[in-house]
Amino acid sequence: MRYYTGIEIGGTKLQLIVGDEQLNIVEHFRFDVDREKGAAGIREQIESTLKNEILEKYRPVSIGVGYGGPIDHITGKVRVSHHIGGWSGFELSLWLQNISGIPVKVDNDANTASLGEAIKGAGQFYDKVFYVTLGSGMGGGFVIGKELFHGNKPGESEIGLVMFDKSGANFESRCCGWAVDAKVRQYVADHPETTLAQLAGTSGKSEAQFLLPAIQQGDVGAIQILESTADDLAFGLSHVVHLFNPEIMIIGGGLSLIGDPLLEIVKKHIGKYLTKAFQPGPEIKLASLGEDVVGIGALLLAKAASEK
Repeated sequence: MRYYTGIEIGGTKLQLIVGDEQLNIVEHFRFDVDREKGAAGIREQIESTLKNEILEKYRPVSIGVGYGGPIDHITGKVRVSHHIGGWSGFELSLWLQNISGIPVKVDNDANTASLGEAIKGAGQFYDKVFYVTLGSGMGGGFVIGKELFHGNKPGESEIGLVMFDKSGANFESRCCGWAVDAKVRQYVADHPETTLAQLAGTSGKSEAQFLLPAIQQGDVGAIQILESTADDLAFGLSHVVHLFNPEIMIIGGGLSLIGDPLLEIVKKHIGKYLTKAFQPGPEIKLASLGEDVVGIGALLLAKAASEK
């Protein structure tokens, strides 16, 4: 049996998974990121887990990595450190090769997640798949014929960086999880007597998680926040349709856990932003791989690296 290792390096979590030849997960390690320890702390955890839990036990043939930020997918060198200090310029692929002695393939986490959903998730029966992730940021990836589309350096498919208007706002500032957290905080401050305010309380973070239960209890403000966010997302996805016209667009990331209420509003609004020739637009679905999406995509990168 051949095994592969997939690694997800994010701003809040670190995951290492071991997969078999069919990419079934056979062991899973998850850690919360200690921001104060920076990239050095994450690297220490990766090295310890590889040496003590994975390399000797499974003898994986290759490693794939989904990194949360701009990266040179050819050399595996980190270009910029957005979330955690100490990554910029780091030779991530070379470092992992030196530890493990096996091939390593690294890509941006949104691209990696796109590959996972396109091959093992909601897009597996489609040829042209665009994936958007709504998490701490907002990223995207485009898979054609089960292969990732790569543009010129430093990246591609960055739907969150597309400008929403000329004021400087982009879609990330309107649609990502942090943006929705800010909307909820403002609403709670202005309407402390509402259901959403009571649910959110003084959580101080990840306030978007309270939208769905508030909506289920009929909170008008929560419904309005979701409606405006989903409408903005539909507008952003309309640009993807006009540029690439994929067969399917998949919505993932933490905000997608709101589920069908988010999906249905996006479907309701996207048509008004599409020209007649592109109506009714592609299929739109929610991601199906959950928290393992980047890890499974990383296993696919690893498998590809082992076959070269």
